[in-house]
Amino acid sequence: MEELTCIGCPIGCTLTVEIAGDAVSVRGNGCPRGEKYAKDEVTCPMRMVTSTIALRGGTIARVSVKTLEPVPKARVMDCMAEIRRASTDAPVRAGCVLIENCAGTGVNVVATKSVDAR
Repeated sequence: MEELTCIGCPIGCTLTVEIAGDAVSVRGNGCPRGEKYAKDEVTCPMRMVTSTIALRGGTIARVSVKTLEPVPKARVMDCMAEIRRASTDAPVRAGCVLIENCAGTGVNVVATKSVDAR
């Protein structure tokens, strides 16, 4: 049995999750999103990754980035290692893909901010 706080909506229901073989039961959810969140969290937790990438020739030294989709929680540190090694040249536009298939997850990393060249 595991207790979670749902992040599917602003209510933040306290969820109780029981796993019996392949069956996952959820109690305490106030809406269907809570059940889905709890089942996903205990079977295959996923996370969005946010960070910054070094920027050469920009009006600032780093540009903020994020994964376009959540990645498996177990792969977050692999993604962060690849992001730390990455750099790009200014200008950069928000939404521009800066890393394709980050750490082999199939998920792209995009700029979340536009930065002009100096």
